[in-house]
Parts: sequence; C-alpha cells; structure tokens
Amino acid sequence: MNRYQEEAAKLKKALLKDPFPYWMGAILLGLLNIVTVIIFKSGLGVTTTFSHWAAWILKALGGHPENWVFYQSESASKALAAGFMRDGGTMQNLGIIFGAMLATLLASQFRVKKIKNSKQIVAAALGGIMMGVGARLSYGCNIGALFSGMASMSLHGWVFMLAMFIGAFFGSKLLVKYFI
Repeated sequence: MNRYQEEAAKLKKALLKDPFPYWMGAILLGLLNIVTVIIFKSGLGVTTTFSHWAAWILKALGGHPENWVFYQSESASKALAAGFMRDGGTMQNLGIIFGAMLATLLASQFRVKKIKNSKQIVAAALGGIMMGVGARLSYGCNIGALFSGMASMSLHGWVFMLAMFIGAFFGSKLLVKYFI
C-alpha cells in the first residue's frame, strides 16, 4: 500500500468509523441550522411535519383536516395544500431519517435487536405517546423547541431544556422502577 492509499484509509476510518468529536458535531449542527433558516425561512423542526403527514393521509382516505382549527392558520393551511413532496419539513425529516440510517450503516453500527419482553413494548409505546403529545403541546420537540429555540436565543428554548431535563430525570426513574 502506498502513502496515498494509507492516508485515504486513515481518512475513511476517521470519517466513517470513529465518532466525531463533540465540538465538530456542534459546529456542523450550527451550520446546518443556519443553512436551514436560509433555505426554509425557519429553524429545524420535526413534529409539526408529522402532523401534516397524518393530515395528508387522512385527506387521502377522504377526511377533511382542512376544517380543523390547526389548519386555519395561514402557514398550516399552505403546508396542507402544498402536499407531501413540496413541503420543506418533509424534506428535512426525510433527510434526518435517511442521514441517520446512512451514518449507522457506514459506521457498521446497524443491529436488529430481539425484544426481551412485553414490558419493553409497553415502555416504548407509552414513551412514544407521551413524547408525541408533549411535543405537540409545547409546539416542538428537542430539535424545534430546544435546538432551534436556543440557537435563536429564544427564552422558550432554555425553558424547554430545563423541562426536558426534569422530565428525563423522572422518566428514567420510572423506567428503571417499572420496566427494567
């Protein structure tokens, strides 16, 4: 192996196998947020788009989500009318999903794990429902409410962080006590 092949192998290992340092992740996330604001005119967000996905599915099945109070606002109404493939949030969410999958595959970290018991299913379902309801009540998740809120120095991002830590503390105690 010549010198260039050795350097290429080292670079491949550094980019694909070894974890990035935290400072690099912070810089990349900050740049991603800036680019997102420039392109989409808003920060990163996930859960509002999931609401749109459900509304588009319901509409395809003959429902009328356009009559809901949520879709009476101008921005939500435009998103509903635009459809799945012309929605910036959809592109962001698909990028997050496929980017995470690609990163996992490239780092050889993908694993299918066997479910140990039914308690895991109950814990996952309850946790998912509580996170989904909480994200909609707070108008955002850790990406939209926390990351984008803090990046814009909005008070709600810092309040969300405090509430998230409190919720994670008590949630982990309940998880250990009842489900593990």
